[in-house]
Amino acid sequence: MIARRAFVLSLFGAGCLAATAQHSPALADGVYPARAVRWIVPYAAGGATDVLSRLICQRLTERLGHPFVVENKPGAGSNIGTEAVITSPPDGYTLLLTSTANAINASFDPTIRYDFSKSIAPVAGVARIPLVLVVSNDLPVHSVAEFIAYAKNNPGKVSVGSSGVGTSLHLSGELFKAMAGVDLVHVPYRGSVPGLTDLMSGQIQAMFDNVTSSFELVRGGKIRALGVTTRDRSELLPDVPPISDVLAGYETSSFYGVGAPAGTPREIVDLLNREVNAALADPAIKAQIGQLGAIPISGDAGTFGAMLAAETARWRTIVALASPKAH
Repeated sequence: MIARRAFVLSLFGAGCLAATAQHSPALADGVYPARAVRWIVPYAAGGATDVLSRLICQRLTERLGHPFVVENKPGAGSNIGTEAVITSPPDGYTLLLTSTANAINASFDPTIRYDFSKSIAPVAGVARIPLVLVVSNDLPVHSVAEFIAYAKNNPGKVSVGSSGVGTSLHLSGELFKAMAGVDLVHVPYRGSVPGLTDLMSGQIQAMFDNVTSSFELVRGGKIRALGVTTRDRSELLPDVPPISDVLAGYETSSFYGVGAPAGTPREIVDLLNREVNAALADPAIKAQIGQLGAIPISGDAGTFGAMLAAETARWRTIVALASPKAH
């Protein structure tokens, strides 16, 4: 799994750093961009966020004639990278890979020093990634219904891992607990990989994870998938039904998009929106995104802004269900 991600990254890593001479017709006046653009990813290098960012950056570099450079600024639940963007000049030269974390932090983190909805100008959606409920092969369940029944018969004895407190993986589990009425023990990890490692060894019994990082383990028979968190099935795991088939109304996912500091000129936002949407429509890029189990998010900046508002409201409700244990 790790080797495959490294290969994908090697295909696209250099593309974000090398400019080409192709210019979009929309830039006939040469106003923007006139130099390199920073694309801040508020996560460590090497995961799906990197692959998605480098795919889009490669296309923007080729189309707009100046480098779009991926810069990883992980830490504090994405807040370090986010703050680096919102405190930058609103000139289009510093962009943020927005994500589910921004929607969650708006209500989950009481120490946050900014209002995301007022500090970031929505630019464009990029992709949505389903999560999947996976369990250890040692657990004697093969469906969501069987998992719920087992948890009810063994209250407080089923451990569920996540990539950390306050993540979409953690809160997807909290929503599941609330809706199913089961007592599960949350075990936070520093990322998905150590959690999946303990899941395979039977140290924990279950985990909510992005399909991107777990589907190869499922296909290899090292863990078992019970249900995806989206309404529709994932193309990577077509035989795994939605959790909502058992828990009506259950739905979560991880999403990613592009934001700029509030006050960025509208013409720059609109230009970037058109180019990101053009990238997402490119067959080669669509294929690469599909290999990550991701679903492209297209639409104008206003549509993405409305989606951000809806996601923030959705996660606020989930945080309220998870409190106070989620903290």
